[in-house]
Amino acid sequence: MPAPVLARRVSVLLLLLLPLLLLRVRTALCQYSSDQCSWKGSGLTHEGHARDVEQVYLRCSQGYLEWLYPTGAIIVNLRPNTVSAASARLSVCVKPSGESSGTNVYLDRAGKLRLLLREQDQARGKVHCFNMEEGALFIEAIPRTDISRRITTFQYELVSDRPGVDVQNTLTAPCQPCTDAEMLLAVCTSDFVARGSIQKVEQDEDKSSVTVAIDRLYRQKTRVFLSGGVRSRSWTGRVSMPLQCGAKPGDGEFLFTGSVRFGEAWMGCAPRFKDFLRLYAEAQRHGTNPCHVDTD
Repeated sequence: MPAPVLARRVSVLLLLLLPLLLLRVRTALCQYSSDQCSWKGSGLTHEGHARDVEQVYLRCSQGYLEWLYPTGAIIVNLRPNTVSAASARLSVCVKPSGESSGTNVYLDRAGKLRLLLREQDQARGKVHCFNMEEGALFIEAIPRTDISRRITTFQYELVSDRPGVDVQNTLTAPCQPCTDAEMLLAVCTSDFVARGSIQKVEQDEDKSSVTVAIDRLYRQKTRVFLSGGVRSRSWTGRVSMPLQCGAKPGDGEFLFTGSVRFGEAWMGCAPRFKDFLRLYAEAQRHGTNPCHVDTD
């Protein structure tokens, strides 16, 4: 057979086989889905290899992980690729879904494991935070003969550590009065800063949901407070706080500060506005204000 004819037949054969090859590659890739921010995988790819450990690398400030039918273990390495992240101290906050199950979650630092979340803890859906220097997330499947309907899934967010602020305590610890220095710094670094009053307090199982009316909105990272309309100067919103804080409606005017985690606003320092004015004026006289606030 002449060489040109043979070459043409080989080319035609390759064109016919190419879709099948691509289909097989695509099927293999679909077992794991990953991008810079999130990862989704299945433990079924570990069948017969229950001790397999998968390395996962995530490079965004927030995302999610979903592990179906977990077997073996995965190590989640958070490697933010932002310029500022290289020098800033970062904390990681993890929020499991209410249906998350099938694994225990540890912090892995140089091969030493520290328990972060047991399987039963994940079902509560509470936020847990830790410093990135404490290690990577080591997620280990709990050995079971039947792994059906077991799914581990959680969201994560990276948070810049602020001097004198414990990220975990802002979400879970009982309320404690902020020091003068913490109050002044909170106005400069919080995700939201607003002046207003407490309208209503509703208690859930593990937190209080506080409805606040805002007279002056200084800053908000996300839409925590919504305007009453085009011509309205009033704003309203809901802010969470631990039950121990004992918030009460109609108890004067406050300066509300706090952080936003997974779309939910949490109260931080909230001094009475008159006390903040006195503190701010004194700091101005001594030149110790960390930032300027328009108090008029």
